[in-house]
Amino acid sequence: MAESAPTRAVSIVEVSPRDGLQNEKVHVSTVDKLRLIDRLIGMGARRIEAVSFVNPRKVPQMADADAVMAGVPRGNGVSYIGLVLNARGALRAVDAGSDEMNYVLPVTDAFATANQNTTVAAALDALDEVAAIAAQASIPLSVTAAVAFGCPYQGDVPAQQTLEAVSAALERANPAEIALADTIGCAVPWQVHEVFTQLRALTDRPLRAHLHETRHTALANAYAAFNAGVDIFDSSVGGLGGCPFAPGAAGNSSTEDLAWMLARGGFDPGIDIPAAIAAGQWISARVDTEPRSGLAGAGPFPPHREWSQGV
Repeated sequence: MAESAPTRAVSIVEVSPRDGLQNEKVHVSTVDKLRLIDRLIGMGARRIEAVSFVNPRKVPQMADADAVMAGVPRGNGVSYIGLVLNARGALRAVDAGSDEMNYVLPVTDAFATANQNTTVAAALDALDEVAAIAAQASIPLSVTAAVAFGCPYQGDVPAQQTLEAVSAALERANPAEIALADTIGCAVPWQVHEVFTQLRALTDRPLRAHLHETRHTALANAYAAFNAGVDIFDSSVGGLGGCPFAPGAAGNSSTEDLAWMLARGGFDPGIDIPAAIAAGQWISARVDTEPRSGLAGAGPFPPHREWSQGV
């Protein structure tokens, strides 16, 4: 058990309804997305990235974003996050009743062009508009720096390039939270620790890590981020996930694996681990794939321990 466990809170943002599903070819109905969200709430998730307000022609799986947000249960202490790429998406997020907005800021022009048909400079200008819309609606805004550790088009991304983009976002938008995304799962723990350590020196805002399991470094990277001061982690039940505009971007860090690792370290992420395993199995079956988490096959260890929420 880590010595700081009694005084340090660690939390998980569940992203399976959005990032977990957006790249899956099998269509998931609005009803099943809402059933998934119900399961996530039942397992203890209290921040859920439910949808993205993007062009449905480019991301067909998110075409029903407004209907999903209209159908989520309210008044239960759960905060629903809508991902946005521009002012149009931000206005939709407000109209749909999003509790939070998450704006994606690419840190390379190459990825900005592929993902958002823009540039880093123009994405920062768009962030100004999004921040104004969020502020007017009193909706907390987070900024996620995409391809913060490596880009499928540019290649290596120097730490300074990421930090310059994030510094500009902090200065211009004053976001409530900053996330760094290993969008294609190319980061290694030493790199993650270095970049988050430098980012922590720039701001006292809460920091979040969005990690992909493409090359099986997600849990090691989560540990490195934790040691650099990160207390909030994105993850997806079943390890589902990927980006239509990031070749090779495989699944997210698995919620059940991450929650189990944190629990074994003496921390309580507030997740019922058997329920998370079951949720990952359920949604994986809906998209005709197998769960990508270790716990889905091996189960938690030790097997005799009660792994339900709060234990």
